[in-house]
Amino acid sequence: MSDSGPAASDIEIDPSLYRKVLGHFPTGVTVVAAQSDGHPVGLAIGSFFSVSLDPPLVGFCVATTSSSWPAIEAVGRFGVSVLAEDQHETSGQFASKAEDKFEGVSWEPASVTGSPLIQGAVAHIDCELEEQFTAGDHLIVVGRVKDLDVHRDDVGPLLFFKGAYGRHTPA
Repeated sequence: MSDSGPAASDIEIDPSLYRKVLGHFPTGVTVVAAQSDGHPVGLAIGSFFSVSLDPPLVGFCVATTSSSWPAIEAVGRFGVSVLAEDQHETSGQFASKAEDKFEGVSWEPASVTGSPLIQGAVAHIDCELEEQFTAGDHLIVVGRVKDLDVHRDDVGPLLFFKGAYGRHTPA
């Protein structure tokens, strides 16, 4: 075989182009949260996904620089709230560096782990931490599903697309 170009490790990708291109792929918005030392702690996640049906596993990616994730990781369990299309302010609050991201946010404890679940969310998933992997400047976190439910069939999920919030329009 002939050498047709530079090695993959030698290719530099412009970060702004990377964000622009990947911004053209819509993502749902979730909040991952736990009870840490008697206080709810959480963060907004846009890279949430199904991993496995048997066993039931879900995953998400979180920046290694996150100030919220270490507290959740230490607890070893978490709740995932799939935000509804009318919860963009909640998403912004959990994406911020606010000291208390739960200030003014109504939540209830998950049935199995007691993790905070945001009221008004489309669905909830209650998980125990299964494992995590370092991947560049992020962690890939895998959770084992212990309980889950849909709460609002009347609205769609909150979406993030091209740097802005949006909604799903059924065909």
